[in-house]
Amino acid sequence: MSDSKLSYTAIGRRKEAVAKVTLTTGTGEFTVNNKPGELYFQYNSTYINKLKGPLSTLELETAYDVKIQTKGGGVKGQMEACQLGLARALCYVSSEKRPFLKKEKFLTRDARVKERKKYGLRKARKAPQYSKR
Repeated sequence: MSDSKLSYTAIGRRKEAVAKVTLTTGTGEFTVNNKPGELYFQYNSTYINKLKGPLSTLELETAYDVKIQTKGGGVKGQMEACQLGLARALCYVSSEKRPFLKKEKFLTRDARVKERKKYGLRKARKAPQYSKR
């Protein structure tokens, strides 16, 4: 990293997915797990647009290079974790951006996770079929 570039780091989580997002001043390059972002998210325009949502809201698409390390969960969970991490990193850049990101609900952590299996049941809530005789 050169001495003139500033770097901001934040972590986003969703279900089992965790994403560590690093923002550096640059040209708008997107890298996820050392691959181009479009390739990693399988050229799915919905995922890519949602992921870049915090940057497009603040009109900063070409102001920062985004480097993301993500693991766990599935592709959608990882995308949502990356989106939260990116929004948090943008808040570290400038606290004046926070109200705009909050209004668009980019800073809301979706805390829903899979419920644990209980004993005597088949899944978390599915019970064995009742037999009267």
